[in-house]
Amino acid sequence: MSERPVRVRFAPSPTGPLHIGGVRTALYNYLLARKLGGTMILRIEDTDQNRFVPGAEDYIRQSLEWVGIELDESPWKGGPHAPYRQSERKPIYREYADQLIRDGYAYYAFDTPEELDAMRERLQAAKVPNPQYNSITRTQMRNSLTLPENETQALLDAGAPYVIRLKVPRKEEIRFQDLIRGWVVVHSSAVDDKVLMKSDGMPTYHLANIVDDHLMEISHVIRGEEWLPSAPLHVLLYRYLGWEKTMPQFAHLPLLLKPDGTGKLSKRDGDRLGFPVFALEWHGTDPETGEPTVSRGYREDGYLPEALVNFLAFLGWNPGTSQEIFSMPELIEAFSIDRVSKSPAKFDVAKAKWYNEHYLRAKPDAELAPYLLAALGEHGIECSAEKAAQVVGVMKERVSFPQDFWQEAKYFFEAPTEYDQAVIAKKWNAQVSAALGAYADALPADSEPSANAEVLKSIFNQTMEAQGLKPGQVLQALRVAVTGAGAGPDLFETLAILGTGEVAQRLRAARERLG
Repeated sequence: MSERPVRVRFAPSPTGPLHIGGVRTALYNYLLARKLGGTMILRIEDTDQNRFVPGAEDYIRQSLEWVGIELDESPWKGGPHAPYRQSERKPIYREYADQLIRDGYAYYAFDTPEELDAMRERLQAAKVPNPQYNSITRTQMRNSLTLPENETQALLDAGAPYVIRLKVPRKEEIRFQDLIRGWVVVHSSAVDDKVLMKSDGMPTYHLANIVDDHLMEISHVIRGEEWLPSAPLHVLLYRYLGWEKTMPQFAHLPLLLKPDGTGKLSKRDGDRLGFPVFALEWHGTDPETGEPTVSRGYREDGYLPEALVNFLAFLGWNPGTSQEIFSMPELIEAFSIDRVSKSPAKFDVAKAKWYNEHYLRAKPDAELAPYLLAALGEHGIECSAEKAAQVVGVMKERVSFPQDFWQEAKYFFEAPTEYDQAVIAKKWNAQVSAALGAYADALPADSEPSANAEVLKSIFNQTMEAQGLKPGQVLQALRVAVTGAGAGPDLFETLAILGTGEVAQRLRAARERLG
């Protein structure tokens, strides 16, 4: 790593919801900044105004806040390099585009859309693979390199539409060192003359991000692998603008693949594959029908932010040890770019669920109780915070998501009306029914919880002995009679939470129904 102050940036476009791969990119930037005592910047790259989606910027902010990524500089926090929206920095870019033209590294191109289409058709007819505007084809097009200087000036004076393109050298090796991939070497013949300024006066991503990264003193550009083909172009821009010595270090992160490894995980894969690809739920519009759409989010699906962060951190990085559970401070301490893989990472949502189960079980019962209380409130059921904490305490080993508490623990609040028939057929008979009636009679009569699990177990064992039965012969029938289910958390803990009066009442109701 270099000696300069570490300044990293996450630079999303507000063209829709932030993909989970973007959250991983933001996370890696954040981990590096915090590990090296640096600065985390968020910049909104909204130069493509045609694709701007209202609400997307606020969605990006909420997503990062939810997962715990703290920003030092951003559009909503400000900072010494404000503004942090590229649309608000428009006058800055023109200066550098003009500099490139003056220095002979860029040129005006006046080609119409029809002329560009005709050029591509000619190249396709000549069987040229990947037709593009480059060092060869530009000699046959209408631009300031082929037109006389006075004609170029006349077109500019007349307000003719134009773009500014980078003049990529014809025969040159472009080299740069990537912190993940090592030396990358690309021949300039593979790089086309990208547009730097559009006809509407807005810069393209390529010019704007280079200028902004330089002016904001970015030390490391950590971004997705999809930007690797653009990196040689960016290296040329740094060189031509005279900034090569302060060019940031590049790190291109590995792709996130679909679970089956067949291709890149895209924004469209979520609903099709049955899991979210966004941190938060997104309310959008179908581009074809105009109908409102809802895309699932990890938060709304019941994932805890610390679980999602831990999961994402391991999609392309590993600590070099067997440790899998990391808090954010532990991730910061352990993180290093040299342990990021260049191989694509399969998106294994089962692993995300595993992380969620771990973090759910590690949470104090009092922190989990509100999830259950909220569900109870929706069903019009009153419950004390103390009882809710007791219920989640015995249930949290058996659930994957907070919303499972209500579904799995419903019998704590509603007496069963149906019973597991497989258990009834195997375990229920007249002797067992009579023994459960005796247990109901032996329980203290008050309706509030009045005995702990050990006391209730002791009464049960004594009653079964008096009935001439072994406890194991009756335990499953007792569970079904009280809860309706054949399996669940510790039975006597369950009875203690329900309360002796409620347990006795349910046992008698079961005997009436089942005989």
